[in-house]
This record gives sequence, C-alpha cells and structure tokens, in this order.
Amino acid sequence: MGIVLGIESSCDETAAALVDSGRRILAQHIASQDEAHRPYGGVVPEIAARAHAERLAPLIKATLADAGMTLGDVDAVAATAGPGLIGGVMVGLVTAKALAMASDKPLIAINHLEGHALSPRLADASLAFPYLLLLVSGGHCQILLVEGVGQYRRLATTIDDALGEAFDKTAKILGLGYPGGPAVERLARQGDAKAVRLPRPLLGSAEPHFSFAGLKSAVLRAKQAMNEGNYTDADLAASFQQAALDCVLDRTRKALELNHNPTALVVAGGVAANQVIRAGLEVLAAQNGLPFVAPPLALCTDNAAMIAWAGIERLGLAGFSPDPLDFVARPRWPLDPDAAPVRGAGVKA
Repeated sequence: MGIVLGIESSCDETAAALVDSGRRILAQHIASQDEAHRPYGGVVPEIAARAHAERLAPLIKATLADAGMTLGDVDAVAATAGPGLIGGVMVGLVTAKALAMASDKPLIAINHLEGHALSPRLADASLAFPYLLLLVSGGHCQILLVEGVGQYRRLATTIDDALGEAFDKTAKILGLGYPGGPAVERLARQGDAKAVRLPRPLLGSAEPHFSFAGLKSAVLRAKQAMNEGNYTDADLAASFQQAALDCVLDRTRKALELNHNPTALVVAGGVAANQVIRAGLEVLAAQNGLPFVAPPLALCTDNAAMIAWAGIERLGLAGFSPDPLDFVARPRWPLDPDAAPVRGAGVKA
C-alpha cells in the first residue's frame, strides 16, 4: 500500500496531506490566506508567495505528526508544479524537491488541474474512466473527457473569463468582499433570479465553449443602473447565478451530445462547491442517463489531498518513473496540450 505526501501552493491555500492507496486521507492541514487578501478584493501574488514560504514547513511537520509518521514512512512526495501563481508554485515545488532528495524518495510533479480532475476518484472508488469532467474554478473553465491518468481530451474551454472569476468579480461589484463565490451564493438565496435581465453568452452555439466576460460586464451595468430599476443586490446576485447556471447547463449538454460515451458526468474545482450548480448538473446527468459525481466540498477547493491522490494514481501506472529534481515550475500547463486553439480565446484557454 503506497503513501504519498502531497503539497499544494498554486494560489492562496497552503496545504499538506498524506493519502494512501486505499483512498484514506491519513492527515491534512490547510492554511487559508483569505484575511491577508481580503483588503485587496483578490489574491496578491507577492503576499501569497510569502505566506506559502512562511507556512509550508510547519504544515508538513504537523501533517506527519498527526499521522504518526516520519518522512521515511512515505513512498513519494508529490507537489503542484503548475499551473498557478509562479511564486507560490515554486515554493511548494522547491520544498518537495528538498524533501525528496533528503529522504531519497521519488518526486512527483503534479499538474494542479490533474489534481482536480482525479479528485472525484479519491472520494468515489466506483468512478471509472472515461468520464466527462466539467472543471470550473477561479482560473479555469473547461470540459474534458478524462480517459485515464495523464490522458485528457479537451472538448471545451472559456474564450475569456473563467466562471469562478465571474463569481469573484460579481462579488466585488456588489461589495461582498473576498472570497466572492460563496458570498454571491449566500446572497442569491435571498433574491429573485428573474428580477434582472442578463445575457447568456454563447447559449445555443454549435461548439460547447464558454464565455463569461459579457455576463460580468452586464452585472456591472445593472449595478450602476440599480436606482432606475426595481431590484436589490440580492436580486442581482440571484439573476447572475441563474444566468451562469443556464450557460453551464447549455454548454455541458452540448458536450454530452458529442457522444463520447462517458461513464459519468463529473464536476470538480472550486465552483463545484456551489449547491445550485451542483443541483442543476445532477438533473442534467439524470436526463442523459448518467451518474452524477462531485467530490465532497472539502475536495472542491484547492487542497493537498487531491495532489497526493494524483501522486498515488501516477505511482500505480505501469512503468512509473519519478520526475527529475530539475523539473521546472510552470505558470501555464494545459492538460491537453494538443487541443486545437479556440477562435477568440485568450491565453487562459
């Protein structure tokens, strides 16, 4: 039975976890940076990198202590090597390299997106390849066919903003603070989702790609015109969330029509914690005769357990070989590097 120490530091969560091949999270610690970034309404890369450097070593020590283990008890060290804020990624990866070298353990450099993509299999042993994955977070919005470990076919991406970013910007417009996604969801419960007419970008288009920049701009215009309309901030939050859901369901439905015969419809990433979006996707899955799988809320946001599990999955591959100690941190790292460019899409795609 393998045990992997996972390290995550790609954005504003510093995390360490120990996971075994029996899908047990033996110990984990996560240090949030919400308070440090809240005054700025978003993540400040320099502050994030400094916090990772200060917190990571104590978190790893505490994680090992909680599990009653030493570094000698683990079979490999896995760390996020990209994509993400490069300063934070480098902190985690350099730490993992040092631990791997000092303990003579294999280093496994993990794509952060692969951590999200495989996290549902940590929670659900019955989830088999290939499955259709909606990966939605603050920096990414994609639909992927997950055919196996390291085998990802991108079916759709955003041509501009990610859904999580749209939630965060909407929260900023409404003065809800940071982190924005949960705040918008809470406020939306008090509002009327039909109160404000907002666009549904790309709704009904032939390809299943996403666009949220226009929706985000429409929220800003609606907020500026609030004195002329008969609606509240809660109505605007609810209307935005409904528009986002309509886009997600329409685009995912279009991807399902591509007939790749997935075993399940799966959602992962930070936005997967949104209960309204989860409920809508569950209905969509049922309409298509598919199981719906979503990781527990704790595995939706950035965490080290998913990185450790991705390491476990990699260890189990035939012909596994560790990554070299000179592996370079990557600010951008697509899961499907061979995917065709999307017309109109920026570098995030």
